[in-house]
Amino acid sequence: MADALTDGGHDSSTATTHSWASSRTASVDQSASLSMLSWGSGSAPSLPSVDDEQTETQSIPESIRSSTMSLDSSLFHFIQENGRTYHKYKEGRYFLPNDSAEQERLDLQHQLFTLAIGGRLQIAPIPENPRRVLDIATGTGIWAIDFATQHPESQVIGTDLSPIQPQFLPENCKFEIDDAEDEWTFSAPFDFIHGRALMSCFDDPAAVVRQGFENLVPGGIMEFQDALFPMSYVGEVPTESALYRWNEMMLEGVTKLGRSWSNVKNYRRYFEEAGFENIVEKRFYWPTSPWAKGAYFKTVAAYFQEDMLVGIEAMSLKVLGVLGMSPDQVREFVEDVRKDLRDTNVHAYLTVTYIYGYKPEHPS
Repeated sequence: MADALTDGGHDSSTATTHSWASSRTASVDQSASLSMLSWGSGSAPSLPSVDDEQTETQSIPESIRSSTMSLDSSLFHFIQENGRTYHKYKEGRYFLPNDSAEQERLDLQHQLFTLAIGGRLQIAPIPENPRRVLDIATGTGIWAIDFATQHPESQVIGTDLSPIQPQFLPENCKFEIDDAEDEWTFSAPFDFIHGRALMSCFDDPAAVVRQGFENLVPGGIMEFQDALFPMSYVGEVPTESALYRWNEMMLEGVTKLGRSWSNVKNYRRYFEEAGFENIVEKRFYWPTSPWAKGAYFKTVAAYFQEDMLVGIEAMSLKVLGVLGMSPDQVREFVEDVRKDLRDTNVHAYLTVTYIYGYKPEHPS
């Protein structure tokens, strides 16, 4: 088990450090062949094009699809709803569950985010071992654990609302229960701050970006990796499809809940207004099925489709519930959406942005 880091954690009593009670494998192996996938020339993939022949497919290795997750739930205090469990700390702040099924999905999603950029954990050109690293909304902690393993001289902290991270950690990694929208009270600044899949997390993402800027050392880097909803389409938009209706209804639902799933389009502005410089933004595209040409897009699609098939019910229960749908109605509707996710005649894709910026070495 990782010892408490001796070089700066939270000074605030509101952030609680835990010894996590899970025997889940800390990281999922990814085959070298997948990590070496290339999208071709250019700094990021161009928009996918339709594969009219549909002769080439990709699948997810069983070593990644399956998980050895085992949780000791007696040590956790969660909320149960519709057969799923949700975080107790700041109940309701995050829409998705935190149970074992969701944790498996998050670990699969980790593979998707890294696979999309060639097996890397970030696109920012960070130093080999940045001294202090923060991963906000860390989820299962898999990114933080992988980063700590790859950078043994770095000290890595992950924060989240749910205590779902594993017990056995690299000695240079620890986790805290915390809400990134609260005032940050870390005792020392960071060299690199990372945040991923944040679109469901915050009421005011611009404020989180500002706090990130304030908690970086001069010359420090922050990188966000996030999706832009609704999905887009190549060719005619299938407005009568369940998938299209689901996208529109989910946007309506999250708006009623006081959130936005379209904030990614504002990330560059948030970074600029916070004071970041030399900002780099790259967009990647995840097809919903193997309708797109090329091994890169077909492999990304295999992971993204599995991520959606597993997670769509949990995403929908709370959000569509505020539109007046019962859990049974949501589940019935979701089955139709799953059919569209598998249908190679529906040429849908999700745009995912990776953006980073630098804190100036010398404040102006």
